[in-house]
Amino acid sequence: MLVLGLDPGTRHFGWGLVRREATRVKHVAHGVFTLPAQSPLAERLVVLEKALCDVLATYKPNAAAVETLFFHKDAQAASKLGHARGVVLLVLSRAEIAIAEYSPALVKRTVAGRGAADKRQVALMMQAMFGLETLPRADATDALALAVTHLRVAHLPTTVSSKRSRRTELPAHLLARVRAR
Repeated sequence: MLVLGLDPGTRHFGWGLVRREATRVKHVAHGVFTLPAQSPLAERLVVLEKALCDVLATYKPNAAAVETLFFHKDAQAASKLGHARGVVLLVLSRAEIAIAEYSPALVKRTVAGRGAADKRQVALMMQAMFGLETLPRADATDALALAVTHLRVAHLPTTVSSKRSRRTELPAHLLARVRAR
């Protein structure tokens, strides 16, 4: 499975690709789209759409992980981020790529062990996990962390429901004991 992690932004947009090989997670590629800061937002979104389409065409991921929308103190910045996420969701949907969304706290907890980890801790974990010689930019390491999170937790809801369904397959006398508790 090849997963594309995406850390949306309207000036710097991080992306990272990881692959599951048996029980290991391997680094495939990562980068940052630097969008023209002086250009109007609409033009930056067009550049973003083209760059993202190029990554999809080059690597052909099976799934994508995107950070959930969270609210900033700056409403204008949150609105611009929402526009970038909209482009991402549209491009991924058109390409028929499965999309998962994860909160920043879950991503940090999954890769660094605690939900309040700072960006540097996440970056250092990604560098260590993949044996990268240099520390990638924060936007790229956040994207890699999103992809890793998807590989580590995407199966959990299925596991929980399969355990639940196994309970109903118990023999009647054991099922009665469980219900009596």
